[in-house]
Amino acid sequence: MTVDTTVLRERVAAMSRHLGERGLFIGTAGNVSARVDGVVAITASGIDLTSAYADEVTVVDLDGAVLDGHLSPSSEVDLHLGVYRQPQFAGLSGVVHTHSRFATALSIVCTELPVIHYQQLSLGGSLRVAPFETFGTPELATAVHSALSGRLAALMANHGAVALGNDLAAAADNALLLEWLCEIYWRAHAIGAPRNLNESQQHGVIEHALRIGYGGTKEIG
Repeated sequence: MTVDTTVLRERVAAMSRHLGERGLFIGTAGNVSARVDGVVAITASGIDLTSAYADEVTVVDLDGAVLDGHLSPSSEVDLHLGVYRQPQFAGLSGVVHTHSRFATALSIVCTELPVIHYQQLSLGGSLRVAPFETFGTPELATAVHSALSGRLAALMANHGAVALGNDLAAAADNALLLEWLCEIYWRAHAIGAPRNLNESQQHGVIEHALRIGYGGTKEIG
């Protein structure tokens, strides 16, 4: 199948602008990518993500070779491509990396984000904090991929957060959910000791959600 890179680049740029409007991006901090087969569109390095346009999105293959575009891809391209290449992330086609306010704050003080709300279970449960490594390095990519094992999101120590999804829209939704969870945890911690959901409570939520088809739109009748 031939991939329409023009459409893919615009999709990534539009999502970058949307997440900027939602407060997840400030200036050049962060990156967004989407994959179709062996083709990946990723925001270019150094662009203002809040006003990104298609020409500021670079298309690469899974080895990082540029297929379309005139700007260098994001410095975190290895982090993104590693997700798309690794079997543990098979089927995932969207990655969002942010330096969002609350996720970054928690990444500085926490070693994990415990399960504080049942919606967090859609991300895989408690969320790990990848140890600090210099941005844009293979070491950072490896640390983040490890933290993401069995999860759709992770925090990055003293850096930010990353969220994955079956497609770019799902990855963006997961990034927004992660930021909301981090804010809730921060606000709760300011007034007392947060209560975490225990394993039994988590299993109960999962069983009930599966039983009623939670999260899907259903016709009445």
